[in-house]
Order: sequence, then structure tokens, then C-alpha cells
Amino acid sequence: MEVLKSSRCIVFVFLVGAFYCQVSALLNLTLPGQHPDPESVAQDSYRRVNESMSRRQMLSYTSSEQSSTCFTGNPMDDCWRCDPNWQLNRQRLADCAIGFGQYALGGKGGRYYVVTDSSDHDAVNPKPGTLRYAVIQTEPLWIVFPSNMLIHLSQELIFNSYKTLDGRGANVHITGGGCITLQYINNVIIHNIHIHHCYQSGETNVRSSPTHYGWRTLSDGDGISIFGSRDIWIDHCSLSNCKDGLIDAIMGSTAITISNSIFSHHNKRMPRCRRGYIHVVNNDFTRWEMYAIGGSASPTINSQGNRYIASFDNDAKEVTKRLDTSDEEWMNWNWRSEGDIMVNGAFFVASGQDVGVKYEKAYSVEPKSAADIDLLTLNAGVLRSRGNKLVKWTGDGSGADFDSNSDGFDDYDDYSESKKRYTNNSILTTFLTILTIFLFLHDTTTSLI
Repeated sequence: MEVLKSSRCIVFVFLVGAFYCQVSALLNLTLPGQHPDPESVAQDSYRRVNESMSRRQMLSYTSSEQSSTCFTGNPMDDCWRCDPNWQLNRQRLADCAIGFGQYALGGKGGRYYVVTDSSDHDAVNPKPGTLRYAVIQTEPLWIVFPSNMLIHLSQELIFNSYKTLDGRGANVHITGGGCITLQYINNVIIHNIHIHHCYQSGETNVRSSPTHYGWRTLSDGDGISIFGSRDIWIDHCSLSNCKDGLIDAIMGSTAITISNSIFSHHNKRMPRCRRGYIHVVNNDFTRWEMYAIGGSASPTINSQGNRYIASFDNDAKEVTKRLDTSDEEWMNWNWRSEGDIMVNGAFFVASGQDVGVKYEKAYSVEPKSAADIDLLTLNAGVLRSRGNKLVKWTGDGSGADFDSNSDGFDDYDDYSESKKRYTNNSILTTFLTILTIFLFLHDTTTSLI
């Protein structure tokens, strides 16, 4: 009897230990707040941008057609767009990220899944052909769209690991209840997708895999909610007008790159992170009120080559905000800005070791650097088909047919499912840039007189 009791105790201790290990792994409890060498990751990104810019400058002296369609100075875009037949190998995109999220595989190596049904009527038993049916599958999938789609979610869209949303060639809008949730998963790429007007949902069952569904409480209403997940790359997306945050990365979520995207029309937060390593590169930030980038619990943030355009509200000029911490604590966090351009009084409060020496350019961008960033952020957000030779997925397994995509609606100020050919965001950006230049020239002239 004593032997039996001892055996049961051993088994119990083993099971508790195994459970603790699994929970710790899911929650990334052993993840340190600071990246061991964020400088090396920043320098690698800087090197790649410089190489791409150098190639572009060399080609600018030639009259070849390629010089105008390739080598934009953006290494992530050049990686796949320089191939005139890129549509024959869409999965090349998975090799193109830089920064902390550069190892995100997405659905690389998996089969292509074509979304043919834009409906989302049943969050527990989604129909084959819908986006919800695709993202819950356990196998790697490269998800593509054969035409323009507005997908109005009934509940939050819960992903499984190893998925790519590839919206190239179509105007794909995701809106509605909860929007995108990445929870305890890894290796996801979201590319060329509009995400906007997301609101709270929940208090119902939602499926997260082919074999599991469960009760979901009320969601926050984030555009993209990243919870306990890693190896994520969000690229060429446009996010705006969400109930809570546009991107929220918490519970140790790490190894994330957010690039070439537009964040606008929001009064609370844009990318916010807690603990993990976040790389923010070549994005366009406009119209924030509380902050553009927020964080808590000692995350590592590299901001490189972004354009931050502040509003005319004097209380909404700061790009950064540290939450739930004292000044003495956050001064040691690695928050770095390099080559960013600040417009209309925007400013980035950097922190970390040697920040005053290495990152002083965060507050004073040279004119040449500013011009380069204007070039790098020119194609921020969802890529338009016109002039870019983006091709729709034809559903034949190769995507080889060239089929020019028609314009979709691009601005969401007064979202009513109507098309708008030009964006108010681009008009504001142009106006602020011209106004800044005018004020600079006026001050210079006055000082000379």
C-alpha cells in the first residue's frame, strides 16, 4: 500500500511539473524583458536599408524600366517585387522580413488556400471557403484572395499557427466583431490587408481549431490582438478606427516586426507591447491622441525609418508612452529611434544604454534622411494594383495570369461600404509636409534678415 501511495505521489508530481512547463512555455514566463543585443538587430536592418537605397541610387542613373519598378530602397519590398514573375512564387515573401520578426515563416511550405466566400455567419462551424475556416486549420496554409472582399466578422477571428494572409492583388477589408486574434501561437504573416472599424464581441463560443471551440468573453475590440505569441510579421497593412487598440501585443508576445503599414484615425493606441521584442520599421503614423507607440513591463522597441505626423493638439505630440511604471524604471528600457522623421512637433522619447549618443537623431533628422524616409513610406499601407502590376490569385494553383485589379475603397473616415478613390489621410500628410517646409523656410528667412 505504501509503495502504491509513493507511486501515485511521483506520478502527481510529474504531471504537475509537466503542466507547469507547458503553461510557462505558453506564457513565455522565462522571457527576459530586454533583448540581449537589440543594437545588432537594428544595425542589420540599417545595413539592409542602406544596401537597397544604394542599389536604387545606382539604377536612377539608368533609363531601364526596372529602375522605376524595382529597388525602392525598401529591402522588404525589393526582396519579392524585383522578380517580374513573383506571383509564381508568392511564398518568397516569407524570406523578406527584417528586424525581430524576420524568422516568421507564416504558411511557407504549405498549400495555397483560396478564400472564395466572404461570409462569416457561424463562428463555431465555419463554412469551407471562408477565411475563418482557413485560419483555424492546424496545417501551414498560404491564404490568398481571388477578388476584392469585404469580410465583416461576426466574432473575433482566432488564428492557428503557421498561416499567411496574402492580400496582394486584391483589396481585402477585415472589419466587425473582435477582428484578428493571435493567441498562444507562432509564425504568422499578415500582408496587404485593410483592418478597420473593429468593435467588441464575445460572450459566445468561437472555434480556434478543427477540434476545439470554447467560450469567449467580451473582447477589447483591437484590430490585431497578439497574446502570448511569437514570430509575427505584419506588413503593408492599413489599420484605423478600432474600439480599443490597433495592434496590442501583450503577455510576453515577442519576435514581432510591424512594417510598411499605415496607422491612423485613432484616439487611444497604435502598436502597444508588453515585455517582448518589437521592431517598428517604415510605417506612417498619423492622427494619434494618447500615443503612437506604447508599452509596459520593459519591452524592447526598435523604431527605424518611420514617419510620425502629430496632430495640432499640443497635448498629443509625443510618439511614445510608458504605462504602469516609474521614470526610474523605464529609463533602462531599450526604446530606440533611428532615422525616423518627426513632423508637426512630434517627438520620440528614447531610453536605454548610451541612448543620448546613439539615438540623438531621433530628434533631428537631416534633410537627406527625411527625403529618404518620404521615399520609404511612399508605399506604406496596402499596395495598390495600379502601376504596381500586382496580380490577382486566379485559383489555378499558380497565380500566373496577369489580371489587373480594380480600385477599392481606401479611406474609412465615414465607413459606409462605399468606394473612395483618394484618401483624406494622404491629403493631410501632403498638407502637413508642405506646411512644415514653409514654416522652416520662413524662420530661416526671418533669421537672415
